[in-house]
Amino acid sequence: MAARLTLVLLLVFFAPAFEAGFYLDDLSIPNDPVITSTDGWRECWGLMQTRPIACTTYWANYALHGPAPAWYHADNLVLHALCVLLMVPALSAFVPARAAMLAAAFFAIHPVQTEAVIYVFARPTLLMTLFCLLALREWGKGRHWIAAAWFVPALLSKEECVAFPLFLLLLENSRALKARMAIGAMLGLSALAGLRSLYVTSHIAGSGAGLQSGISPLDYFLTQGVVLWRYAQMLVVPYGMTIDAPVAITRGWPGVVGWIAVAAVVFVCARKWRGAGMWIVASLVLIAPSSTLLPAADLAADRRLYLPMIALCAACGWWLHEKPRWIPIALTAALALVTLRQATIWRTGESLWREAVRLTPEKVRPRIQLARQLPLAGALAVLADAKKMAPDDPAIATETGRVLLESGDAARALAEFGRALALAPNDPRSFNNRGVALQQLGQRDAAADDFRRALQRDPCLFDARWNLMQLGHASPAPADCRYTLRQKELLHIGK
Repeated sequence: MAARLTLVLLLVFFAPAFEAGFYLDDLSIPNDPVITSTDGWRECWGLMQTRPIACTTYWANYALHGPAPAWYHADNLVLHALCVLLMVPALSAFVPARAAMLAAAFFAIHPVQTEAVIYVFARPTLLMTLFCLLALREWGKGRHWIAAAWFVPALLSKEECVAFPLFLLLLENSRALKARMAIGAMLGLSALAGLRSLYVTSHIAGSGAGLQSGISPLDYFLTQGVVLWRYAQMLVVPYGMTIDAPVAITRGWPGVVGWIAVAAVVFVCARKWRGAGMWIVASLVLIAPSSTLLPAADLAADRRLYLPMIALCAACGWWLHEKPRWIPIALTAALALVTLRQATIWRTGESLWREAVRLTPEKVRPRIQLARQLPLAGALAVLADAKKMAPDDPAIATETGRVLLESGDAARALAEFGRALALAPNDPRSFNNRGVALQQLGQRDAAADDFRRALQRDPCLFDARWNLMQLGHASPAPADCRYTLRQKELLHIGK
C-alpha cells in the first residue's frame, strides 16, 4: 500500500515532467552518434566512456522511442521512484523504522530533487544512487561482498560515488575482517574509476571537468566553501533552485570562512555523533567528490545533492521521528507544494529560463537560452540586454545572428556573425554561420570560402561540410569523424 501511494504521489507532483523538453546537455543525447547508431550499445562500453550504464539506457531510449523527450523523462521518474522505494529497506538497519519512512518521504518530494529527476542528462546520478541504495541495503544485512558487487554498477553509472565506501565506513560498527576487506576492495575500485575519469576528461576537449574546466583546484575549492552553504540554505529553506546556479568563482576570505564554518559543523556533529550528527557528516563525505578539489565548469548544480540526500534525509528523519506526527506531515505537504511549483517551471523552456534569469540576473547564459524560446521581438530584446551586460561575449553575437537569420534578415545577421568572428577568430562555427548568411545573400563563393575555413579548424564539423556540399563542392569527411546515422545519410545523398 505504501509503495502504491508513493508512486501515485510522485506522478502527481512530478506530472509536469512529461511535458518538459530537452535542455542544455539533454540536446546532445539524440545527436550523439553512439546513442543513435544501431550497435551503439557496444560503443557505450568503450574505454573513453566513463558512464556506460547511463549511456546504454540512453541508447535504449533512442532505439525504442527516438528523440521524443517524454519517454526519457518517464524513465527518469521511474528511476527516482525506485530510489524512493529502496530508502526504507536501505536505512532500516541504521535508523528507527519511523525515521526511515520519514527519510523516504523527504527524499521523494524535496524540491531540490527536481533537477535530478527532470533533467534527462542527470540520469547517471539517478542510476548511481539506485545502485548505492542497493549496496546500502545489503550492507545493513551484513552481506558486505554483495554490497561491494552492487557498488560496481554504481561506479559504471557515474564516478561521483567514489566516496561511498567511506560513507559505509562511517556507518560500520563491526570490526569484522570481512567488512574491512570489502571496504578496501570498494576503495580500490573507486581509485580505478577516479583515475579513469581523470584520464578521459583530460583527453576530451570541452568535457568541462578537471583540466578542461578552466578552473584551478584552489579556486574551485574556495568556491565550494560558499556553494555548500547555498546547498544547505536550499535544503532548509527550499528557494533558489535553478538550472543555472547563481554562483561565481570565489577567492579569498569568503571561501575560507565558508570552509571554517563547515569544519565547525563537523566538530559539533562529532561531539554528538549518534543520531542526526553522524548523518550530516556522512552527507559531506558523499558530496566531497563534486565539491572539493576536482573542478567542474558548473560551479554548483542542484542535482549533485541527489546522492547526499540519502544521508541528509536520514538526518531529518532521525531528528523528527519522535516529534508530534503533525510536524513531519506539515513539512512534507509544504515541500510537496514547492516541488510541484518547481516541476511546473521545468514544463517549458521559456518558464525554466525566465526563472533562471530572475534568480541569476548577472549571468549571460540564461538570457541566451531564454532568447531561444521567444519570438523575434522578445528574443532580440533579451539579447540586447545581454549585450549591455557583456559586450565582448561572442555567444551573444552568434545568437543574435541566428535569430536574425531565421527571421529572414540575412544582412543584419551577417554583421552579427562578423562581430562574433572578430571576438572569437578561430571558432569554426562562427565561420560556418557567416558562410550561411553570405549564402543567403547570394555570395556563394565567399560562403564556400567560409565553410572551408570552418573545416580547416574542425574537419568533422557536419554543418560546414553539408553546407559546402549544398554549394556543389565535394568534401569527403575524414575517416575518424563521428556522425549520426541521419547525418551520414545526408552526406551520402549530397554526394
